[in-house]
Amino acid sequence: MKIQQLRNATIVVEHGPYRVLVDPMLAAKGALPPLRLFKARQRNPLVELPESAAQALDSVTHCLITHCQKGHFDHLDRAGTRWLRERQVPVICTPHDAAFLAERGLNVQPLPANHAAPSPFLGGRIHTVRCTHGEGLVGKLMEHGVGYLIEWPGEPSLYLAGDTLLTPTVRDFVQRHQPQVSVIPAGGARFDIGDDIIMGIDDVLAFAQMSHGQVIANHLEAISHCPVGRAELAAAAQAAGVAQRLSIPADGQTLALHGQAVAAL
Repeated sequence: MKIQQLRNATIVVEHGPYRVLVDPMLAAKGALPPLRLFKARQRNPLVELPESAAQALDSVTHCLITHCQKGHFDHLDRAGTRWLRERQVPVICTPHDAAFLAERGLNVQPLPANHAAPSPFLGGRIHTVRCTHGEGLVGKLMEHGVGYLIEWPGEPSLYLAGDTLLTPTVRDFVQRHQPQVSVIPAGGARFDIGDDIIMGIDDVLAFAQMSHGQVIANHLEAISHCPVGRAELAAAAQAAGVAQRLSIPADGQTLALHGQAVAAL
């Protein structure tokens, strides 16, 4: 299995003949509005897609969406929607998002409504894990979505956390399932009011200490309301003694996964 980090939460997961695009934000730099009004009021995304993105996108066979409603353009923007519609790439999502995506002309393949049981997925199986994308007043306004646990024969189990805090639900899931590889949001995103709406440095370190597997951090240095930087996170991981199990890929970088080993290509 390989994972290529494109930008923010957008990755491509490679397994056998499949190339699964996750949460495509494909807009040009600065094409999307700011997410804060008073601090860090830059337009988004802050960076262009890497040069390798075009080749990676040409290979995509399927798309997987964690959440997309209530203006979450950093997981599915208009450019991503147009790209999926033009190519009629099969889009796998929760039943909650199916009608929303179908209205936009996408080739939607919703998962079964029974979230308690695993579903077939490209020769393996997939489970959903509830996300909490912020708490309090801000949390009431957010679209919380899901994470996914993907299990393919002969491959490390893969947890795509989605946009979530390190909640008791996520802690319990990790402790029970111990995914061999986890991709987690690490940017510490927040708006002008309220607390973090995804994991920041403290949550990432706690996750890495709790997990027995490899952890890949993304959602970094691409969106204006995510203050955590790669160098800052790497230094914190080194100080906490988890640097060997925490990968922080650059945009465009590909990681090869073998069991619980991760190699940068």
